[in-house]
Order: sequence, then structure tokens, then C-alpha cells
Amino acid sequence: MTIRIKKCTLDDLQTLQEISIETFNATFKDQNSPENMKSYLEKAFNLKQLGKELSNIFSQFFLVYFNNEVAGYLKVSTDDAQSEEMGNESLEIERIYVRANFQKHGLGKYLLNKAMEIAKERNKSKIWLGVWENNESAIGFYKKMGFVQIGAHSFYMGDEEQTDFVMIKTIK
Repeated sequence: MTIRIKKCTLDDLQTLQEISIETFNATFKDQNSPENMKSYLEKAFNLKQLGKELSNIFSQFFLVYFNNEVAGYLKVSTDDAQSEEMGNESLEIERIYVRANFQKHGLGKYLLNKAMEIAKERNKSKIWLGVWENNESAIGFYKKMGFVQIGAHSFYMGDEEQTDFVMIKTIK
């Protein structure tokens, strides 16, 4: 078993889009209407939007490979690219997306550790994320990794307002 990571470039846009749609759909389609899923996927993961995010100097994307197959990706953001105002001492884990057939191989933990490494390199003292209140497996994973819930914010799935828990971890 080999795991490796590669920083994304604009050449990876198509791959990012495929993984985004595949993993988001697999995780959330059963709890949301087809109309809201379609609306969200088209807005959040169109090539223009992903290209804009990838070109932002305060965001970074990393593809993770498992046995030389693209298994998922990590998106981290700092400063003005964070989805919430959390201050300059914070790094946001905006996405940890791992394809279903690559889950349970430690890739989520691997990507989380990469995010912590980046935060330390950038002298950030906190790492945070938003996670849907009904995504119990993700919440459990983040708690196990030392995150605590400090609040909540709204997340819109199409026209439906949902709640994401805001979870944070202090980096030593």
C-alpha cells in the first residue's frame, strides 16, 4: 500500500470536479432532494468556480493517491479565502473528499495530518472546519482527531438551509 500526495494545478481541474461531484453525491444524495443536490453540485463544482478557488493564493488543493490511483483530495484555506471570518491565526480545512472505494484506508487521517502540517508551516495556531450536523461519522472522526465544536453556521443545499457544526483544534 502506497499513499502519496500532489499539490494541484489548473491541469487537475477536471479531476477535482469529478471527485467533488462523485464524493459529495455519494455522501449526501440520500438526505437531500435531487433538485437541491443538482443545484448545489452545478454551483459549487463547475469548472469556472473550481478554477477560481484553485487560483486563489490563500487556498491550496492536494490530490491524494492510493496505490497510484486518485483517491480524493484536500482543500485548505487561510486568510480571506476562509468561508468564515476566523482570523489570521486560523487555517480552514474546507474539504477532505475521499472516494467511497478508498475509504477505511486512513486517507482522511493522512489528509488531516497534511492540513496540520501546512498550518504549522504557516504559523497558524488553530485549524477549523464546518461539518454537516447530520454527518455523524465525520463528526465522530473529527472528535477522535481532537476537534471540538465551538458553534454552527448555515450551509445552503440548493434552497434548503442546513446547519454545519464549526469544529476547531488548537495546534501546539
